[in-house]
Amino acid sequence: MKGTIKSVNQKGFGFVKSGEGEYFFHRSDFNGFWNDLMEDKSKHKIIEVEFDVVESNRGPRANNVKRTDE
Repeated sequence: MKGTIKSVNQKGFGFVKSGEGEYFFHRSDFNGFWNDLMEDKSKHKIIEVEFDVVESNRGPRANNVKRTDE
């Protein structure tokens, strides 16, 4: 699935937005450099990603999140 990073925080999690909805992800689900992601998001850059959706005990979650904007 494709989407954009909606938000990230210092605690190590964020949200991805796609046409299907919004999905939680943890930094361990992100395939890349977390600090670069944090810096780019703080500059209000649009960060495009691809990800898989998996079921968790709290509902659908983004997994294997990869940047496609670089």
